[in-house]
Amino acid sequence: MPRIKSGIPELDEMLYGGFMPTDAVMVAGSAGTGKTTMALQYLVNGITQSGENGLYLSFEQMPDQIYRDAASFGWDLKKLEEEGKFRIVLTSPDILLAGGGENLLDELIKEIGAKRIAVDSLSHFAMFIDEDKLRLEAYRLICFLKAKGLSSMYLWEAPQLMGNSFSITEVGLSFLVDSILLLRTIEIDSALRKGLVIVKMRGSDHDKRLREYEITSNGVKVAAPFSGYEGIMSGSARRVTSLSEEDLYRKGLIKKNERKK
Repeated sequence: MPRIKSGIPELDEMLYGGFMPTDAVMVAGSAGTGKTTMALQYLVNGITQSGENGLYLSFEQMPDQIYRDAASFGWDLKKLEEEGKFRIVLTSPDILLAGGGENLLDELIKEIGAKRIAVDSLSHFAMFIDEDKLRLEAYRLICFLKAKGLSSMYLWEAPQLMGNSFSITEVGLSFLVDSILLLRTIEIDSALRKGLVIVKMRGSDHDKRLREYEITSNGVKVAAPFSGYEGIMSGSARRVTSLSEEDLYRKGLIKKNERKK
């Protein structure tokens, strides 16, 4: 089955080729983990590498700020707009919930032939909805975009910065989306590093290892899996020492008759 590539080679490798077509993907993480950067990179790479035009639906950030943030990575969103390949949609969740936003999106999807959309953010969207109606309204938005043939990426602001990993299931949306990427800030050896893990991917296997990533001048770059540590996701990273059988014997941790013959 064809895949929707993020354009981040190492991430697509983790996804065994990319996301499934029209999948709803949640990118969850605390402030500073690079959610917006990943969403913009997903859209820009879709346009420049896969010929898939995109929309950026924002409930909070002004277009000028989005243009500026993208420019710092070398992405000229205004040029893509002039070419009819990209649009920023700034609206209120109230308008979207009333149905007017869907009409606006429908027109823009047809105008530029959009195939991808990033929604920034579901957590801001949730602020305008009663908790008991959140799943219903989120489901309506996800289904609307799927029906239009769009592959979608939804950002979720996780308040947890350090310590135990926050549970995505607490927001009641994990079963609505097809894939979940969790971005984490991790303390190792008194330094803050960033880790990415694929929590869920419906309909496909995927790399289940926690991998380090960086936000570079060219966007998100995924590196090698964390090795030599345990307890990273719990917020209590500890070095794991790998002792040979001979080392264990010398330290008295195994007896002579327990050694392999």
